[in-house]
Amino acid sequence: MKTDQSQLTAAEMGKLWATYVANTMGKCVLSYFLQHVDDIEIEKILQYAEGLCEVYIQDIETIFKQADFPIPIGFTKDDVNLEAPRLYEDDFYLHYLQYLGKAGMSIYSVAIPLVTRKDIRDFYVKTLHDTSKLMVYVNDALLSKNPLLNPPVIPPPQGVDFATKQSFLNVFFGNGRPLHGLEIAHLYGNLNNDITSKAIIVGFVQVARSEEVRQYLERGKKLNQKHIDLMSDKLSKDDLPSPPSIDHLVRPSTEPPFSDKLMVYHKIDMFSMKIREYANGLSLDGRKDIGALFAKCQLDVSLYVEDGANIMINHGWMEQPPEAIDRDKLNAGH
Repeated sequence: MKTDQSQLTAAEMGKLWATYVANTMGKCVLSYFLQHVDDIEIEKILQYAEGLCEVYIQDIETIFKQADFPIPIGFTKDDVNLEAPRLYEDDFYLHYLQYLGKAGMSIYSVAIPLVTRKDIRDFYVKTLHDTSKLMVYVNDALLSKNPLLNPPVIPPPQGVDFATKQSFLNVFFGNGRPLHGLEIAHLYGNLNNDITSKAIIVGFVQVARSEEVRQYLERGKKLNQKHIDLMSDKLSKDDLPSPPSIDHLVRPSTEPPFSDKLMVYHKIDMFSMKIREYANGLSLDGRKDIGALFAKCQLDVSLYVEDGANIMINHGWMEQPPEAIDRDKLNAGH
């Protein structure tokens, strides 16, 4: 990768740092999944995804070395036990990869307008393109195995129409207007996130070493179920189906394949993505009851992420992202 020698901006440092750490975590998880996979199609998709993680890690290390920027530790072979028994079934990997792709695209797409160095901008354009291909592979595989994963079909409108009453927005209780397509899409997308997140946690709870970490993960599982129930209720009131649980894809193994550090960070990362997804749904939905639901879910998740960060800090697991100069601290030294 060709680079110029200009300094990294704060945005470039921050986005590259977050991308590096996330991909070291992804590589650990995917390398373990690849030890326990039977389906040839799913194995190929896992290999493609792991290959992307490795390439991105190497590309960012090159950029950091040229900028004299310290390489983050992220997650290493010490955070994964490749000899641990299988914890998840093959089909679960597709749901996990769908989450992984969403999380990656949410970072990469935001980075593109923020970074100014051409080589770094090109890097994020490439990551977005690669991850889009991954999502195509994953979604095609999911559709071939379970068409119920699709959002429900609704009839097309008879013609172009315009909202004429405030009741289009002011739906809190009772019989308001039916859900429109964007609201259904975001309810369904967030339901899939919570369903996948809950299945991951079911496995994590079984293998967590620390009681503190186990209790934290158990709380996350209950939070996922709470949000699943709330969003499913909104769909069922319009006689629309919800995606099914995938908890049955978790095997009863209790031998940990991942460190407690990785599992806590993983849930912080996954719930942080949910904050962005809820905000996206909130910005595009018209009914106030749906907006209030996403705002409540967002608050729940924000508090959970904060508590997870405190666990990471207390155990010395939290790497500090690059930050601005503390001028007050410098001046206090004189």
